[in-house]
Amino acid sequence: MIARRTVVKKDLLGDEGYVHKVDAIGDPLQTIEAVVHSSALAKAVERISPRPEQPKGGRPPYPTEVMVRVLVVKRLHGLSDEQTEFQLLDRRSFRRFCGLEHSRNIPDRTTIWNFENRIGVDGVSALFAELDRQIRARGLEARAGQIVVATLVPAPKQHFTREEKAILDQDAMPAEWKPAKRRQKDVDARWTKKHGKSHHGYKFTVSVDRKHKFIRTWVPDTASVHDSQHLEAALDEWNTSAEIYADKGYVGAEREERLREQGYRPQIQRKAKQGKPLSACQERRNRRIAKVRARVEHVFAAITQWGGKRIRTIGQARATFAMSMMVLVYNMHRLAFLMA
Repeated sequence: MIARRTVVKKDLLGDEGYVHKVDAIGDPLQTIEAVVHSSALAKAVERISPRPEQPKGGRPPYPTEVMVRVLVVKRLHGLSDEQTEFQLLDRRSFRRFCGLEHSRNIPDRTTIWNFENRIGVDGVSALFAELDRQIRARGLEARAGQIVVATLVPAPKQHFTREEKAILDQDAMPAEWKPAKRRQKDVDARWTKKHGKSHHGYKFTVSVDRKHKFIRTWVPDTASVHDSQHLEAALDEWNTSAEIYADKGYVGAEREERLREQGYRPQIQRKAKQGKPLSACQERRNRRIAKVRARVEHVFAAITQWGGKRIRTIGQARATFAMSMMVLVYNMHRLAFLMA
């Protein structure tokens, strides 16, 4: 018996109807489009990395604003370069956000890769600075103190022999590694232990303002570096409150004294010593600080919704780029939420 294929009646206005339905439900990309001035972001990038000149007769490169939007789509949905190309071809909402709805050509995976290499970490820092300016221009200054926390960012696990590890520890490369193999080996990522479990990858320390929950500053590093090493570097000097909230990993009498001399009021949880438990007063203080610090978990929960903190890159430079894009897209998403 031959199965009959169901034929759906064609509707010449069906495509337009789909667009109206998407807008009625709410397109997250359009909420970002409404509050973020992408042209200003593109100008900030071009000051750092100007658009390259194309030889006569060749196809001109895509506008910087288009490529910045493509990177936002990629990070917001946790896509690889290959999947970003496919989704741009397949999803109209992506093309509309990127300004490619009526374009015959779509940036391919190589174009996306080359653009990331062109702007680098400095380009993302310029994007972040411009977005932060737009956030503050809307009256969303950093207020009520800042919450400093370090989080692990998993990276692809690497496998080395004992001999290779010994060579890498000396900042050298094994002689038998061919160039192709070197490109696939992440010699920057490190292992660390947290709560008895081993983790491989990187770490970035962020400062989140207590009032609006924007990430105001961030410091990237490898996973093996202790959380406390980047507290001072991650502080946001523009917060209107002097209070700093942090967990037990940052405790230290010398550090707290140094912060007070700089005009800060450290609110760092106390850590019990062996044979000397915390007093009832210290326990209450820890709980009070924990209630404030819980706000930072909302930040990482939002990032987890679009693919989590895992990265697919090789090396510290590209990991820093990926982590910086996480911060940038989160702040865009947060701004769209607050403005809505």
